[in-house]
Amino acid sequence: MRVTFVHADGKQRTEAEAVPGSILLDVAQAHMMPLEGTCEGQMACSTCHVIVAKEDFDRLPPASEMEEDMLDLAAGVRRTSRLSCQIVLTPDLEGLTVHIPAESRNMQGPR
Repeated sequence: MRVTFVHADGKQRTEAEAVPGSILLDVAQAHMMPLEGTCEGQMACSTCHVIVAKEDFDRLPPASEMEEDMLDLAAGVRRTSRLSCQIVLTPDLEGLTVHIPAESRNMQGPR
């Protein structure tokens, strides 16, 4: 399945192929997107925050209360913000587009 990452500059895009069942954070990191995921998907940080394209947001299952709490700590949160560690890619999400927030900084460097 295809996922599009819009870079923080808003201009560059990375098209990624993913296997259904993959976690969006893992796909992003495999394609060198600057998402730390410091807590390794345990929902104890907000360093994997992405902004889901408006037209795709309603295709996602609702965020849990715990995810909403973590998003409160993220920089540059928008109405369509989600934690990429909580997005499991399913066939229903084919063509998903997410934006890397301009405030995103990967302090761990490339993986």
